[in-house]
Amino acid sequence: MSRALLQAWTKTLRRHGADRAIVEAAGGTAVTFSELDVRAGAWLHRHAPDPARLRGRAVVFAAPNGVGWVEVFLGLLKAGAVAVPLDAGEPPAAQRRLAESLHAAGWWDGTRLVALPGAKRYRDPAICIVKLTSGTTGQPRQLAFTDKQLLVDTRQITATMGFGRRDLNYALIPFGHSYGLASLVVPLLAQGVPLVGGTAPLPHAIAADFARWRPTVFPGVPAMWRALAASDLTLPGLRLAISAGAPLPPEVARDFAARLGQRVHSFYGSSETGGISYDRTGDGALAGNVGRALRGVKLTARPGQRLQVSSAAVLSHGNRHPGRWIMPDRVQLAASGTVTLLGRRGKTVKIAGRRVNLAEVSDRLRRLPDVREVWVGASPGAEPVLGAVVATRRSAADLRAALLADTAPWKIPKKLITVTALPLTARGKTDTRALLAMTF
Repeated sequence: MSRALLQAWTKTLRRHGADRAIVEAAGGTAVTFSELDVRAGAWLHRHAPDPARLRGRAVVFAAPNGVGWVEVFLGLLKAGAVAVPLDAGEPPAAQRRLAESLHAAGWWDGTRLVALPGAKRYRDPAICIVKLTSGTTGQPRQLAFTDKQLLVDTRQITATMGFGRRDLNYALIPFGHSYGLASLVVPLLAQGVPLVGGTAPLPHAIAADFARWRPTVFPGVPAMWRALAASDLTLPGLRLAISAGAPLPPEVARDFAARLGQRVHSFYGSSETGGISYDRTGDGALAGNVGRALRGVKLTARPGQRLQVSSAAVLSHGNRHPGRWIMPDRVQLAASGTVTLLGRRGKTVKIAGRRVNLAEVSDRLRRLPDVREVWVGASPGAEPVLGAVVATRRSAADLRAALLADTAPWKIPKKLITVTALPLTARGKTDTRALLAMTF
């Protein structure tokens, strides 16, 4: 069994045990690294008196960000279990169904560890976590990672971004998401980077947390930066603002810089690869790109505007090409190494007997003036209808007229909706389900 992350945690305890590890801004609860270790051990002893039964087997849990989340995760690491974190808002019945479908040994329901029959052991004893991602299908996929891969990802991120032990991380993004694991949880455990759990993802709550605790690093998502840029609030103490989870519109980056006198740094990654690229200066966010490869990551342009990511953090379990992953996104990789996201690879659908590439329609809309974000989809069924949701101040009629100038009529979305911003999930990704509901 690989114990690299636990070994790193032991070093953190030895060096910083008496130091503050986590503060929950909402209630003021604070624990040191040593106290966190004791609490994780107590959780394991209380709920899994026979931890050998969990070794190499999955345990599903959902909890809000905070001390309790880390207790469970660290306790599972100590037991040698495979942690499967879910979104905190997942209904309990859905949590249990998912645990059973994964043949998990247990499900933490928030009060007790429920033993489940038919548990399967993972063949690779080094696997310590399974990330669940719906991708574009809406169906959860299992992505199994070793603790060494988690460590590599975090080290590549912190080394490139330049934050560490002397910083205070501000935690609003979900701990269990790939972004939160690599930017918040693993830096806490392996590098002793303390964090303060944010009260709520609302501008006044964020500003109040900064005024009281003065965190220095804020990994956020575009919706947070948009709301803060539109407010009259300040973030005292902030030295590094990071945006990931979805493309950051350049006008949001410009508004934030003008309002707060500080740039947001775009970060690009995926559940399969971990961190990919980072905008080191903040110039990229202003220009609409996501910077260059992280340290330890190699990027290669592939046919069809595809990007191959190579690093020791890339998914290996179930991957035909361990250490390499070809992204589903369409990108432009400049000679300088700068990455610009062009959107997802578009599937082709037949509209009135003619083939239409959704990516082509998206690109055409994205090139129109004053268009910030675009989503294009097609309704299910034998006779699909083309639809689009566009973040812009322009009217749908105005956009439709602009498209008619050089776009075939069957390539113009029949249902064209304009909004101020595309809806996002709790993880900061485009909410496809909400967009489908709006459009069809």
